[in-house]
Amino acid sequence: MSSGNSSELSLLDEVKLQARVLVPVLQALRAELGAAKAEKLVGDALREWSRDVYRRVGEEHGGGPRARFDAIWADLRPRIGATIDREMLADTPAVRDYNVTRCGYADFFRELGEPELGRMLLCEIDFDIAEVGAGDVEFKRTQTIMGGAAYCDFRYRLKTGPA
Repeated sequence: MSSGNSSELSLLDEVKLQARVLVPVLQALRAELGAAKAEKLVGDALREWSRDVYRRVGEEHGGGPRARFDAIWADLRPRIGATIDREMLADTPAVRDYNVTRCGYADFFRELGEPELGRMLLCEIDFDIAEVGAGDVEFKRTQTIMGGAAYCDFRYRLKTGPA
């Protein structure tokens, strides 16, 4: 997750670089603190970092909550590219529902033996991005491929009108 600046790296390549650092740190913390404490510590730190990153990115774009939310996704979508397959269920001004049916990020973290790190590093950012749009954007997801489900269910409710 970049700071919102245009990047030559795909999001998958960026995540692979981050994993090279985070995997040994997480493994060392698990050995020292136990898995539950280590994953909570790392998860909390990553969540705080992600919220700050996306809050700042949204502020750089300006506008209301919906405009900031849309701007973040406009920056991210090209970097995500073909790493995921998405099945659109509804795409109206008020509802955006889709399922991710293939996730290259989940494949990468499964191969690495670290799906929990993948959840912390990637899956949770969707909530942080939606938080930037709070008031204009509601987001729900009940399952992820990273967590072992057949698909990720993305459900957005969007305030209509001026962004």
